[in-house]
Amino acid sequence: MKIVLSTLNSRYTHSSLALRYIYANLNEFQENSMILEFSINDALQSVAEKLLNENPDIIGLGTYIWNASEIKELIHILKKVSPQTIIILGGPEVSHEPFRVDYSDADYIIQGEGDLAFYELCKQIKNSAEVQKQTQIIKQTMPSLKELKLPYEYYTDDDIKNRYIYLEVSRGCPFECEFCLSSMDERVRTFDIDQTLEEFQKLWNRGARAFKFVDRTFNINIKTANKILDFFLEKEPPYFAHFEVIPDHFPASIKEKIQKFPHGALQLEIGIQTLNLDVANNISRNLKLDKIKQNIAFLEQDTSAHIHLDLIVGLPGESLKSFGDNLDELVSLSSCEIQIGILKKLSGTHINRHDIEHGMVYSDYPPYDILKSKLLSFEDIQIMKRFARFWDLTYNSGNFKNSVKLIWQDGSVFENFYKFSLWVYLQTDSTYKISLLRLGELLFTYLKDVIKLAPEVISELMLKDMMKIKGRSIPKYLKSYADNFSVEAKNGTSGFNKRQL
Repeated sequence: MKIVLSTLNSRYTHSSLALRYIYANLNEFQENSMILEFSINDALQSVAEKLLNENPDIIGLGTYIWNASEIKELIHILKKVSPQTIIILGGPEVSHEPFRVDYSDADYIIQGEGDLAFYELCKQIKNSAEVQKQTQIIKQTMPSLKELKLPYEYYTDDDIKNRYIYLEVSRGCPFECEFCLSSMDERVRTFDIDQTLEEFQKLWNRGARAFKFVDRTFNINIKTANKILDFFLEKEPPYFAHFEVIPDHFPASIKEKIQKFPHGALQLEIGIQTLNLDVANNISRNLKLDKIKQNIAFLEQDTSAHIHLDLIVGLPGESLKSFGDNLDELVSLSSCEIQIGILKKLSGTHINRHDIEHGMVYSDYPPYDILKSKLLSFEDIQIMKRFARFWDLTYNSGNFKNSVKLIWQDGSVFENFYKFSLWVYLQTDSTYKISLLRLGELLFTYLKDVIKLAPEVISELMLKDMMKIKGRSIPKYLKSYADNFSVEAKNGTSGFNKRQL
């Protein structure tokens, strides 16, 4: 029985940890099985062709919010061409009902963690003479992590060379944030840390240097977190380690270790989501504001870690003013990346209990984002989507690290960037395919003609920002000002982190 495990990753540089877990636990079927990964940018008929070229009896597909619609179309193509091929779906997108994408062309859907369930289903299929006539849903209870064979040896040399390596030391989350699927887990479960570290060392020995941990709350277990941090601190840079952490739990031992990481080696993603206590209470999110502010200040001032803070637009009870206050506060606390996301209503979460009281209206199509609420109109949401995109391009990118701050100077970050984003959209009628050169010219024009700042002041900061990369030519709109500045400002240095470009 030939089995192909596959999915459509959101980017080529991503890899699927889930597929490798399933492959690791296929037992006697493993010898005649394989993993084929694609991205959502690949032509679906070409994907189907490559899958069917392997003549599989079973195709297992990982289904997520970013590939939900594409997986539906892929199943349609596969079944049209090869109706006898059995298709099994798994992943977060099909683990909770109601389904908002029609997957009725699939033969089986595994709901829950499929590490062991997929193998058990394959055994049943092999031993059954019956032909499946309609989609069968299999609800899987959570397996004991002690039963699982670890997947890390199944990252290929090509994966290690070209992709992020995803890892985990725990599953689940102790918090109950109503917008998050992780809140559905009963508890946090941990893998054997010593066994896991042995596997990480093997990856390191093979040349892996980019590690992304998928644990929802990496620093919830301090003993485990310390061991993982020690694992990297004992290594010779360069390397890159990414963790999702909770912002109010940084005891002295963790702080001491974080301070030892060299520049560019450590990235911490912190889900703030809101700083409004009333809004946080609406979504069952416990906020310890004093601790959060203290720890952000520590990370900003006393470490070389790259910090990534998350804020969400559209939470029940949150107005534009409240969101703006959140953004102003975070910018005052840190100069780090602030990722602005739009609220999504995922099946299985409890965020739907606010629909009537707060007038929450969501799209029924992936990614199921909010369309409007009592406090935010459809136009407000659309404006904030563009706000978030232009914020990424100017502030988060690092390309205009100093000059973008001229937009708000001593005023409100949110109010002033809001005006800027409205103005940019009027000029472009788009949020994509805006070149760096064009974006810089738009920023320069806005600061000069709309805010009425002196062009010499703008030019000095923009030259320092844009010419930090060796080999860049001075943009045409800045050339007439360039002679006034130092050779260093014109020629630049290579001071930017590659991930900011």
